[in-house]
Amino acid sequence: MFTQTPFKRENHVFRSPQLQDLMLDALRFFNGTPVYELPPATSFTGSGVYALYYTGDAPLYEKVAQLNRVAYNLPIYVGKAIPSGGRRGLTVLDDEEGSLIKRLREHFKSIVLAHQFAGVRSAELPVLDPLHFACRFMIIPGDEAALIAPIEAALIRNYLPLWNSVVDGFGNHDPGKGRYEQAKSAWDVLHPGRKWADKCLGEPFPADVIVASISSHLQKIKTTS
Repeated sequence: MFTQTPFKRENHVFRSPQLQDLMLDALRFFNGTPVYELPPATSFTGSGVYALYYTGDAPLYEKVAQLNRVAYNLPIYVGKAIPSGGRRGLTVLDDEEGSLIKRLREHFKSIVLAHQFAGVRSAELPVLDPLHFACRFMIIPGDEAALIAPIEAALIRNYLPLWNSVVDGFGNHDPGKGRYEQAKSAWDVLHPGRKWADKCLGEPFPADVIVASISSHLQKIKTTS
């Protein structure tokens, strides 16, 4: 039988100080993990969250690189790797397939493809060198894997990484046959090289609009001295 209680919004709002403390603890742990080359040379199992750091010389990303040359302070991208069953809320076993290392390798491949395409691209677009990227990551096993998405979201809110907040599409996969009506992502506009992105038929944002958005975003970030 339905309740006869008058509706009051506060009766339905859940807040948990413990959850906020948990997120802060997770971020502290994440920021204390070692930083490796992209991708790490050693293979490993597990899923979790990760961040990529840029230290190169592309003028467009100079402020990001400056902050990361002394210490890895500003991710250019934050992502997650969820184990099988995790997206459907199923019981999650330890990820023995190594979804996290696989995701890092996928990202490295995207950067390599953009680098290889640099010789035939517009001179105005930034050139990426795969050697100018590093990564850190946190493996989150078993039942704790339910926290992967919230921790990723907390990292993105905290750092507002460029390739999450302004230059979307870095983490995209080939949408597949029959779904190429969508526009090429902002990342693929600035960093062409992924062949499947060229099949996208929609009208993308012009490169100059994306560059202006990046400049506006980075003006809010203080650089180290």
